[in-house]
Amino acid sequence: MIATDMPKLESPFVREEIDHEYILTKQIAPSYEWVFNDPEVRAIEKLNGTDVSILIKGDQIHSIWNRNVLIMRGGLRIGMDLTGRYIVDGVMNASEKRWVSMLPEGQWFGELVGPKINKNPYNLTQHLWVPFNTVAWEHLAYKSWGQYPKTYESISEWFKTLQPLFEPMIHAGEPYSNPNPVVEGVVFTHPDGRMAKLRRDMFDWYPGKRHKK
Repeated sequence: MIATDMPKLESPFVREEIDHEYILTKQIAPSYEWVFNDPEVRAIEKLNGTDVSILIKGDQIHSIWNRNVLIMRGGLRIGMDLTGRYIVDGVMNASEKRWVSMLPEGQWFGELVGPKINKNPYNLTQHLWVPFNTVAWEHLAYKSWGQYPKTYESISEWFKTLQPLFEPMIHAGEPYSNPNPVVEGVVFTHPDGRMAKLRRDMFDWYPGKRHKK
């Protein structure tokens, strides 16, 4: 079984450099009309972690990958030194939650979050791999998506009101760790596998430092 890298996710709106800032325009990107027109699309909270995939063969984890870097195969950790350990730990923690056993044979993508990943915005005490097709699809989708006109203006305003779904799920019953929580973005996901993303920093109203891509 050969792993492939997670496809790069693009914005459903065209982005242009305006006043030295690479931001969204109101124009829908070619071939991304499905984001706005297909009722099966879900808007899922974009987690601030690192892309990790696992290959399942039979009922066993055959290998673990960070993008196109092999981390573990056949129970032997191979890549990325300490980071590799965190990734393996995160997948094993997901397995303990039965998030892996629900996946059939094949390659499955997800997001790794935790203490050593991107300054740990979710205040986790251990690393955790969150599979896209099951946990994120079922628990991190915004029910408010589609309850208003799917125009650039309404989506821009909707983004300003989004509240995190992952942190309350993972810290159920605990006080909110962040008094002013924000959502980094959403991943528009179709059951057939198509995906697109929007981040807060793509909008012209965003006040902070932007990603370059």
